[in-house]
Amino acid sequence: MSHPVTDTDAVAARYVDTIIIGSGFAGLGAAIKLSQQGNSNYLVLERGSDVGGTWRDNTYPGAACDVPSHLYSYSFALNPDWTRSFSRQPEIQRYIEKVAREHRVYDRHVFDCHVESARWNEATAQWDLETTQGAFTASKLVSAVGALSEPNLPDIPGITDFRGDIFHSAQWDHETSLRGKRVAVIGTGASAIQIVPAIAPEVAHLDVYQRTAPWVLPRLDREYTALERAAFKYVPGFQRLSRTGIYAARETQVVGLAKAPALMKVFEFIARRQIARGISDPELRRKVMPNFRIGCKRMLISNNYYPALSRPNVDLVTDGIAEVREHSIVTKDGTEREIDALVVATGFHVTDSPTFQGIFGRDGRSLAEVFDERGQQGYKGAAVAGFPNLFFLVGPNTGLGHTSMVFMIESQLNYVIDALNTMERHDLGVVEVRRDVQDRYNADLQQKLGKSVWLTGGCASWYLDKHGNNTTLWPDFTFEFRRITKQFDLEAYDAVAATDLASTQADPTPSALGTPAPDTTRNDTDPADLTTKATAR
Repeated sequence: MSHPVTDTDAVAARYVDTIIIGSGFAGLGAAIKLSQQGNSNYLVLERGSDVGGTWRDNTYPGAACDVPSHLYSYSFALNPDWTRSFSRQPEIQRYIEKVAREHRVYDRHVFDCHVESARWNEATAQWDLETTQGAFTASKLVSAVGALSEPNLPDIPGITDFRGDIFHSAQWDHETSLRGKRVAVIGTGASAIQIVPAIAPEVAHLDVYQRTAPWVLPRLDREYTALERAAFKYVPGFQRLSRTGIYAARETQVVGLAKAPALMKVFEFIARRQIARGISDPELRRKVMPNFRIGCKRMLISNNYYPALSRPNVDLVTDGIAEVREHSIVTKDGTEREIDALVVATGFHVTDSPTFQGIFGRDGRSLAEVFDERGQQGYKGAAVAGFPNLFFLVGPNTGLGHTSMVFMIESQLNYVIDALNTMERHDLGVVEVRRDVQDRYNADLQQKLGKSVWLTGGCASWYLDKHGNNTTLWPDFTFEFRRITKQFDLEAYDAVAATDLASTQADPTPSALGTPAPDTTRNDTDPADLTTKATAR
């Protein structure tokens, strides 16, 4: 699979109007929307070697989506070729690559390009970026770094001394075979409940280390029949109608999750039946029974997780881990269990992503510092006060606990693309969300979240930041989010005209990249020159 080839000598200091960081569903969608408008004055900087984001990286055994296939796709690029109701990782990744090819945006990407820092340059009113592919500068910056992109490694004494095979679920080592080995899986989240059933039949013994028992609902997964697939492809409107039905059914869950948590008892009943059907041993049933209301932590779906735990070669360990030794794990009760391989399925940095440490705003502070002080607050998930001309996709409080994130991504695309168009239309050099507007927005969010199951359900989850606030999830119907992000609301922002900026830069100061800052009122660099060669895919 070929990609644009970049001459690193030619990219020492490159200017482009808009830079997008990341090329998962969000970043790729932004690239497509800009290209559809005829705008080619942008680049996508992607640290991986292809598009896809989390679906490119998470290739562990059993990896699949927990949102129905027809809802987990772009509305402008429906896929009639899904083979089953819940798609698996390889099929989703192929879909993303196909969309990128069909919309001809591969040549706007710089792959294997890790953004090390992005700093707002007050003198030039631009963003200066340092990357592993050299320096860039841009008038606007779009962060499309997903929440599930930075693996969270557990802080367990001795884990770095382990001598066997060890890897995180998001960094699966396919060169290492687990067949016939003694394996431990740390974690019982969304990845773990897919990994455990996939590897249990081939390993000699499997220890599953559980800190908190999750609620697991049935996975209503099946292959589509040939007749159904033909209807999706050839019957006008059939696929979109199916997608609408799935969306409507999923949206009903918002009432229990965000507004009346007592209604979640219906789902608890279904999940309890799942335990009874999958596990016959009373002691194991006791271990897997959650002690919080369903929905407080992420609801999981699986038909084979509980049966896998019931296998004779699988043990569920609920005693806390005291330490990891060279060839074993020791729990707090003193039991030592020998292992040959260790799979770490402990999720991701969400509210404390390391990427926040490298983005520096108007006052020189990083996003990490700002979020540490005030919590991960933003405005409509798309802007943060103190960070001009920076727009987010999948920003604060845009996550979901019930339906497709692609819907939220497309809502944010409406908002961010309209923001970029508004800046162009009104010749604005700088826009920055007002602090008072952001504060009111977040006060309203937290008030709505206060009665949700995420805060009243009796659990501690990765949805919450260190201040105890849920800065991850959207507390309402997704169509309400679509409504408030339909158009960019310039009145919520402080703005400076490009002509006013130009008047203060009559004697332009050399930028941090070591070259004169470009005139902020025009784009004088052809983005086609930013990559030296693009091979058609």
